[in-house]
Amino acid sequence: MLHIAVLAAEEAVEHSGFEIPPVLFGVLAFGGFVVALLATYAFRNAHNKH
Repeated sequence: MLHIAVLAAEEAVEHSGFEIPPVLFGVLAFGGFVVALLATYAFRNAHNKH
């Protein structure tokens, strides 16, 4: 049963039209981490407002 699922997944990967290069994936991941860092930095002094 698991073998059938693996074969189906491999076939789906082979026929996918959208492939992202590993370098671009890394750049997008880094950009996401920078956005998360900026969101965290924006609230750095929120506890002192009251």
